[in-house]
Amino acid sequence: MGEQKRKEDKKAKFIFNKHNYQWMFIGLALIALGFVLMAGGGSDDPNVFNPEIYNIRRIRVAPTLILIGFAIQVYAILKKFKE
Repeated sequence: MGEQKRKEDKKAKFIFNKHNYQWMFIGLALIALGFVLMAGGGSDDPNVFNPEIYNIRRIRVAPTLILIGFAIQVYAILKKFKE
């Protein structure tokens, strides 16, 4: 009986469970989506100004998605889900 208990104790336990990893991937997806939305809007010619760089998508939406993604990452790390 004691040997079986020692084998159970040696069994590897993960710090996070399935729900934590799911929330981490959701946060990572939002961060990646935010950076994709922020990309682009440049000009090939440096003498020509492109006002598309100040689009609402690049100024408000993308940074908001990135911050929400980081908040979800913190939540996923700190939350203790029941197994």
